Amino acid sequence: MGQIEEHLLCLGITLPLASNPAASYTNFVIVNGLLFVSGKGPSGNPKGKLGKDYNTRDGYEFARQTGIEVLAVLKEGLGSLDKVKRVVKVQGFVNAEPDFEEHHLVLNGFSELMFEVFEDKGIHARSVFGATSVRGNLPIIVDSIFEVEE
Repeated sequence: MGQIEEHLLCLGITLPLASNPAASYTNFVIVNGLLFVSGKGPSGNPKGKLGKDYNTRDGYEFARQTGIEVLAVLKEGLGSLDKVKRVVKVQGFVNAEPDFEEHHLVLNGFSELMFEVFEDKGIHARSVFGATSVRGNLPIIVDSIFEVEE
C-alpha cells in the first residue's frame, strides 16, 4: 500500500471501485504525463438541482463524493495514488437553478479533498459553471487533469 492510500485510511476514506463510464468513452486517458479523467458525479446517483432540491452544503458533500470517485479512477489507472505528481485542473458543472450563486462553494468540496489527500500537490487551477441540465440529472459533474508518473 502506498503512502497516499495509507493517508486516505487516516482520513477515514475507503475508495470504491471506479465507476464505469455512462456511455461510449473511457474513464481516463494519459497523454504526455497528463491524466485526463472523464466527467464524474457523486456516488449513489443522486438526482436534482442545487437551489431547488439541494442546498450549498449538500452540493459540497456531492462534490467531495465526486472527488472520491475520481480518486478511485486514478487508483485504477495508475495502480498507486503515489504516482500523482500534481492536481493540475478541475472543472465543475453544477446542476443549478438560474438564481443559484454558490457554485464556487459547492466545488470546494472537491478542491478541499484534493488538498487533504495530496497536500501542496493538490492545489490546482479550476473553473466552475452553472448548468441548466447535466447527464442523469446529477447535482454536479467534475472533470479533472492530473500530472502523473507514467
